[in-house]
Amino acid sequence: MECIPMLAFCFISFLIVRVATPTDTMHTTQPIRDGDSIVSAGGTYKLGFFSPGKSRNRYLGIWYGKISALTPVWVANRETPLNDSSGVVRLTNQGLLVLLNRSGSIIWSSNTSAPAGNPVAKLLDSGNLVVKEEGDNNPENSLWQSFEHPGNTLLPGSKLGRNRITGMDWHLTSWRSPDDPSSGNISIILIPCGYPEYAWLEDSNVKYRTGPWNGLGFSGLPRLKPNPIYTFEFVFNDKEIFFRETLINNSTLWRAVASQNGDFCRN
Repeated sequence: MECIPMLAFCFISFLIVRVATPTDTMHTTQPIRDGDSIVSAGGTYKLGFFSPGKSRNRYLGIWYGKISALTPVWVANRETPLNDSSGVVRLTNQGLLVLLNRSGSIIWSSNTSAPAGNPVAKLLDSGNLVVKEEGDNNPENSLWQSFEHPGNTLLPGSKLGRNRITGMDWHLTSWRSPDDPSSGNISIILIPCGYPEYAWLEDSNVKYRTGPWNGLGFSGLPRLKPNPIYTFEFVFNDKEIFFRETLINNSTLWRAVASQNGDFCRN
């Protein structure tokens, strides 16, 4: 694997394995305990508890469901690990996902944008965990979604930028180490002032800037060009500013990761 500092294209061959496909949906009456999981409809992603690297801590997260090497793409409690396998995640009647430890204390929770009537949590084949009203498949009506709370990974269809109405930022922050998913010192953020662009920060110091969008790409990213794997777009309007990449072939496994050494790796 070869990475170019600040912008890197990393290609990894994964061993594809067959997996069973249990339900992709979590109801208020069905908590998920350590050892349980839900899997997206196509088996692409899996939600459950895992321990990264050599760590014995336990985290609630999402990882690829069809490859042999456990590869997390999102972690809920990255700052508050469990130190044993007693964790349980529940969906409340109010539409909140809550992660409880052995003593029943909440160590992580989601939030909702509106009161819930009959909420469910569904893991989509995009890797997005969505809390919504049962039967409502309009993504604009979701109560909460993991795509709006990224960690170190940008998945196809997720946004890197800002909601100008709510002020919510969608940015990436590296892991502290391969064994520790807590926030590291590398961040990739939107600079919304003037002509918007993105910056790589190390301990709050700007190390690299993409340059503004010129209609075809970012002036400082000559490697970002049309390709047979994904398309990309930059949206700048009164509601949102964001960059997003979309897979051309959905059977391809792809992600972009802000790594601990400051690289931005696509694989």
